[in-house]
Amino acid sequence: MNGLRRERVLVNVGCGPLNAGKLPDYFNGWQQVRVDVDAAVKPDILADLTDLSAIPDGSADAVWASHCVEHLYEHEVAPALREFRRVLRHDGFACIIVPDLQTVAHYLVADRLHEALYESEAGPVTAHDILFGFGAAIANGRTSMAHRCGFTPGMLQRCFEKLPFGEVQLRRRSAALELVAVARATAARDDAERMSLMAALEL
Repeated sequence: MNGLRRERVLVNVGCGPLNAGKLPDYFNGWQQVRVDVDAAVKPDILADLTDLSAIPDGSADAVWASHCVEHLYEHEVAPALREFRRVLRHDGFACIIVPDLQTVAHYLVADRLHEALYESEAGPVTAHDILFGFGAAIANGRTSMAHRCGFTPGMLQRCFEKLPFGEVQLRRRSAALELVAVARATAARDDAERMSLMAALEL
């Protein structure tokens, strides 16, 4: 019995439709619990990021939050991050990916707000979409897609102040116009362990 490995659990918050957005291969074979506020995407748990009470304390090995925290109001961000930490096991981590407004601001200054910057599965994405939410989805009635807050590196770092994470690493992915925070429940033993996880998450 001691040789049996426990199935690892990933809580994918703001998951969107099934198979929307590719997860890193690191999570292959994990049990995925999909959480979203939009019933139309058929999540496992219909819930807001600030209330994950359907998930027990310390039951998840990882929380994946890709492009969903910016849909909260600023005052809701800390409660959501606190919920991420609550559901994590002592050796778990949360990966939060948000638009990088400092990088996007270059397009604003250059008066390129409505210029398509890249193609997504849902269609072209402009700087305006990155700042305020994907316009096509909002126009179709999905108002939960509106962005209600935003992040620069300093702003994202400050969101974790006074929260019970062991450590937080920030990465900027300029080509993707993204900021990434990997918040560990318990601090890594050394730099090698930190670098190993970042590489596994393709960051």
